[in-house]
Amino acid sequence: MPNDAGFDEFFGFLDQTHAHNSFPEHLWQNKNEYLIQDNWFGRRKVFAPDLFTARTLDFLSGAGNQPFFVELSYTVPHADNERARIDPVGIDVPDFGPYAGESWPDVEKAFAASITRMDADIGRILALLKEKGLDDNTLILFTSDNGPHKEGNHSPDFFSSRGPLRGLKRDLYEGGIRVPTLARWPAKIRKPAVSDVPWAFWDFLPTAAELAGLKAPGGLDGVSIVPALVAGSTIPRDYFYWEFHEGGFQQAVRQGDWKLVRQAPGFGLELFHLSDDIGERGNLASAEPARVKTMSELFRTARTEHPLYPAGA
Repeated sequence: MPNDAGFDEFFGFLDQTHAHNSFPEHLWQNKNEYLIQDNWFGRRKVFAPDLFTARTLDFLSGAGNQPFFVELSYTVPHADNERARIDPVGIDVPDFGPYAGESWPDVEKAFAASITRMDADIGRILALLKEKGLDDNTLILFTSDNGPHKEGNHSPDFFSSRGPLRGLKRDLYEGGIRVPTLARWPAKIRKPAVSDVPWAFWDFLPTAAELAGLKAPGGLDGVSIVPALVAGSTIPRDYFYWEFHEGGFQQAVRQGDWKLVRQAPGFGLELFHLSDDIGERGNLASAEPARVKTMSELFRTARTEHPLYPAGA
């Protein structure tokens, strides 16, 4: 329960599989079940992301001058994986919007419409912040939890969603884990800029702590990215480490522009130099044995064994 983990108010899903369905029969409002009767008996009238937008607007309408934190986790354009087994359109959306007349497959119309609808909702939130005089000193971060997917009968190649990157969601190649972040904070970020400084979600807590004038808890892997946000500075860091257990134990580590990947047990090690090879096409492992040895040691030392997520399983 988010209310037991520091959130004053919560509205949404408590289970990620439940969140595949954007027309749910119920959600959770704090610790109480919130019934959506218009979606009962197979009806699909109330779109959960619309409710999330409405709740956010309602919260911001009542926000005074005290600092606040809002995490708005839209579920689109995630697929309804279960519905996709019986319906060729496995992307939930109320309608195809401006794409209804396109000659695209219906699932791609739905995919595009869900994103356009989300964009419009974020525009409403930005407009309200400006109306209330809060936008100048409100930091907004917008990002995604993974790269493009091929779920719900959607094709990630239809809109060239991954560009030159290799891999998709569930891969530890860049196509699976490299996502863009947009940051807007007019009082501090005064000029439009593009930053190549990499960071990861585990950097958010120390970043939020610094912004709040607090000391981050000890023992964290992350670092504050405030210097990158406000000054475009680099962030001192030794390495990034990832592991993934769905479909076979995978690991990746990045040091500077060098990245070492082991996609699955039994697969060989692949070494890439990202600034020269963003698509991870040229494996340099055989040409850099010393670097491979050093970086592969992080596969062992960067992780903590856990009974639910054992190495190699």
